[in-house]
Amino acid sequence: MNVGGLPSLLKEGTKHLSGVEEACLRNIEASKQLYHIVRSSMGPNGMNKMVINQHDKLFVTNDAATIIRELDVVHPAAKMVVMAANMQEQECGDNTNLVVSLAGELLVQAESLIRMGLHPSEIIAGYTKAAQHASELLEGLACHTCEDLRNIEEVTRCLKSAIASKQYGYEDMLSKVVAKACIQVLPKNTSKFNVDHVRVVKILGGGVLDTHVMKGFVLARDAVGTIKHVTSAKIAVFATGIDLAKTETKANVTLKSADELLNFAKDEEKHMEEVIKQISETGTKVVVAGGNVGELALHFIERYGMMVLKVESKFQIRRLCKATGATPLVRLGAPIPEELGYCDVVSVDEIGSTKVTIFRQDTEDSGISTIIVRASTQNLVDDIERAIDDGVNVYKAMVKDGRFVAGAGATEIELARKIHAQGEASPGLDQYAIKKFAESLEVVPRTLAENAGHNATEIISQLYAAHTGGKTNDGVNVETGGTINAAEADILDLLASKASALKLAADAATTILRIDQIIMARAAGGPKPPAMGARDAS
Repeated sequence: MNVGGLPSLLKEGTKHLSGVEEACLRNIEASKQLYHIVRSSMGPNGMNKMVINQHDKLFVTNDAATIIRELDVVHPAAKMVVMAANMQEQECGDNTNLVVSLAGELLVQAESLIRMGLHPSEIIAGYTKAAQHASELLEGLACHTCEDLRNIEEVTRCLKSAIASKQYGYEDMLSKVVAKACIQVLPKNTSKFNVDHVRVVKILGGGVLDTHVMKGFVLARDAVGTIKHVTSAKIAVFATGIDLAKTETKANVTLKSADELLNFAKDEEKHMEEVIKQISETGTKVVVAGGNVGELALHFIERYGMMVLKVESKFQIRRLCKATGATPLVRLGAPIPEELGYCDVVSVDEIGSTKVTIFRQDTEDSGISTIIVRASTQNLVDDIERAIDDGVNVYKAMVKDGRFVAGAGATEIELARKIHAQGEASPGLDQYAIKKFAESLEVVPRTLAENAGHNATEIISQLYAAHTGGKTNDGVNVETGGTINAAEADILDLLASKASALKLAADAATTILRIDQIIMARAAGGPKPPAMGARDAS
């Protein structure tokens, strides 16, 4: 019997879902689940999530970017929201939670409109108009501009809000540390600021308040030899190991007497001493090897009074070269003066029973600054690193555009008020979608209030009253449960980051609403292999 319709068109086993109920609302439901997971982690009082990924690695964090990356989302519609959040993380490094929360809330509001009888295309038209209007309004809501990128007090003020959302209570200290680290590596051409030049070294022990910044490069390893401290050091960096050369082919050497054996060893020693002597004669005080350091080589390096370090990571070697101005060499021999790096002090220190080698620049500008993070547990150290990463990314964005808007939900309430007025003035059915877009923006102040344990409905009504009265910078006071002037309280959000988050959230929501059919081919291959068990700690 010949069966018509879609089954005859596609492969056997293909799943097909269509229509509002099966496709659109199912996608909204999947995105809502992701939104509910991430939403409770928003703001300074956001709750932590404990995520154990497929490799049995434990994450305890309220950083939305980390949560969604480790969740391994498989639903295609929810993946679109994840992709939008990942794009926000790459572009701005902050406000990832806003993308997921706003996209989720837009879809929740769209669901009520669909059930009311509106067609998805009308909702999409309304959301697109509202998003465009929001980005135009946002330009006029800037309340602060960072004028001097080298002023520690001003930069600290601008970074405080981004760090407080991750590490509430430590924001004053951490924002100052991040500001110092960023200013130290800010080049004369500020547009060339590179986030990779601010390094983080995590050392367990001590407290979070022991976190500090060092001008230069810190390597979490001990020196190989006995020399542990050098000043005014010229540095030779070798990308290869420092050891006796081995022949490429296997060969047998026949030795007929004891004298021949002694002379054979002496030649090798003489050659190695000659190489080390040539390096020493260039004025080199520190030798960095990218591979193994042989015992014979170490003996002669110590004899000539040089400090030796073994750095096996090629990325660490690059950063060390950036910090000292050295050139990594692929040949073993005396470097020319231009290939040598320089550092004021190279010393091995002990921080919390961990030996570290510090390349400290006291006089010259350093290409690298290092933040040494201290905390009691690995999870806390990792979370502080994420907060620092957010702060550094905000500084990078400040270099391009230093305008800030009021935080604590103040900007969202002001946008919601104005977009709602636009909806009231709009003819046609898309006015319902514009009003729902305005309502969706309330998710930020509502979530901030709920996560702090306050009455969200009461606070939102107070905010609307304040904004109608002209107090456009008033936001949620998470401590008392009332309102606060966010601009005066240094609760600032980067304008460019906020604009990007609004655009990405609206795009993700409208893309999901455009889907009217889901066609899934049957997975190829046999049954999935069994999951691997937990690996050894080593």
